[in-house]
Amino acid sequence: MADEESKPVPAGQDALVPAGPISQWLAENGFDHESLAPDKNGVEIIKVGPEFLLPIATALYAYGFNYLQFQSGIDLGPGQDLVSVYHLVKVGDNADKPEEVRVKVFLPRENPRIPSVYWIWKTADWQERETYDMFGIIYEGHPNLKRILMPEDWVGWPLRKDYISPDFYELQDAY
Repeated sequence: MADEESKPVPAGQDALVPAGPISQWLAENGFDHESLAPDKNGVEIIKVGPEFLLPIATALYAYGFNYLQFQSGIDLGPGQDLVSVYHLVKVGDNADKPEEVRVKVFLPRENPRIPSVYWIWKTADWQERETYDMFGIIYEGHPNLKRILMPEDWVGWPLRKDYISPDFYELQDAY
């Protein structure tokens, strides 16, 4: 039986991912999510539906994840989903290795809308703006969602894998 467990999973088939401690806690408390394989450093990754992001983010904050280390976007490729990623850390006194979790929300490319977590972690402010600017993910409820890196009249989302760079951009007189 041990040999069967160590066999590689054939391509195209998903292996069952054992739930980590945070996923188990969320499941015990009735939060709908899915466990993904941990990253190479062993950080637990949780997949959440956009409609469940705010309740789960609030629960994780109450659980002790008081620091949003980063928020960013991922483009899975032309015609595929966009992903909004949140890396949360429990910051406390005398923590040599604080607990970490990564939350991923998969969004349709055509209308990528998700609630802002700004009201839970204020550090999401500029991070969500940058993700909006580069990937076009709309963070509903964000207090100032506008471009932060590109000019306000820029067309398109430069970090999407199907983005076509314009031949030129005419600079406007700032005065």
